Amino acid sequence: MSSAFPGLSLEEVIQRAASLGAQGIEVCVFRHGGTRTDHIATHLDYENFGPEEARRTVEAFNKAGLRFSIGAYENLIGGDPQARKANQNHLLRLIRMAHLMGGDANDVKVGTFVGYNHELGSMDRGFERNLEEYEKVFRPIIRYAEDLGVTILYENCPMEGWRPATAPTTYNNLPATLAARKLMYAIIDSPNHGETYDPSHDAWQGTDPVEVIKRSDMKRIHRIHVKGTRNLSTEARIYWGSMYPMQVVNPDLAKKAGVPICSNEWDRHHYAAKMPGFGGTDSIDWTAFIETLNERNYKGPYVLENEAIDSKATGDIGAIMQGFQAGILCLAPLIWPLSPGEGYRYDRKDYKPLDDSTLPKKDIPLVTIDQLT
Repeated sequence: MSSAFPGLSLEEVIQRAASLGAQGIEVCVFRHGGTRTDHIATHLDYENFGPEEARRTVEAFNKAGLRFSIGAYENLIGGDPQARKANQNHLLRLIRMAHLMGGDANDVKVGTFVGYNHELGSMDRGFERNLEEYEKVFRPIIRYAEDLGVTILYENCPMEGWRPATAPTTYNNLPATLAARKLMYAIIDSPNHGETYDPSHDAWQGTDPVEVIKRSDMKRIHRIHVKGTRNLSTEARIYWGSMYPMQVVNPDLAKKAGVPICSNEWDRHHYAAKMPGFGGTDSIDWTAFIETLNERNYKGPYVLENEAIDSKATGDIGAIMQGFQAGILCLAPLIWPLSPGEGYRYDRKDYKPLDDSTLPKKDIPLVTIDQLT
């Protein structure tokens, strides 16, 4: 996932991925001036993207022997109304871009969040009201994607630090739970939306990702985000418990009472992001997790999302590359066959180039959410 390289060009990210022995990239295309500050990587020029840019992008990935998807992760049903609409329109841009690059025919999916509307959420039946808002916003978006032969994928991160630390709850992205995702698929019965499942988001909440996979509709899981978590045994967990986020109180009062408090928006729960196999163990049984996916016939990509505290968070390019390499080596025996004399590695005979014949010959205009609804 190219979010780990916000300062590099797409060409440089491709070179890094190829040097690691990866088979593809989830290309981040966050909108400029968006509300995100933690992820800002934009590796395609979405403002000037047409059929020629699509052809060149596919050509560049084929030359490198890599495949790709695209994505941007914002709040599409809540937050500031103007930013919300800009985020919705940006997702529509990405759907058009995926279409121009072959869409589902080339397995070019579009990753996204849904977000959460806390004005509705604070009311009685707040969660159901968010499901209703989701349907209102996403039904025309999914219909548009379906018409263009593109599938959109939700990630299950709750985005626990997405609001000020003074906010009482940390549920900030609707598809954060298996129950929510199943309800969403029941509301909009289309094959053109599914999920990128990240086991770390369940693991730090005390939910076993293996059991989630056992109960998931595998037709909906198109990607797995590879990111670990180390659940911390800290004083803060003892004082505040692991079910609720740490709450903000007056610092002087907290000091007088001897109570630990959060230091920032993301310091609400008690875990540290890790890459599998890098810097010690984490709290996910990767062997059981991958074996369960194999048993359930998962055939999609494993996308390494590096947010690790001792890798991406250091800002050091060497540590970032080491984190990716460790993740690949950790999972290699679980995913790839043993190649005599070369260890466990990807069989290049399984590689399928992107089919440039699937690229539309004609451009299509940009659409906005107002036009769709």
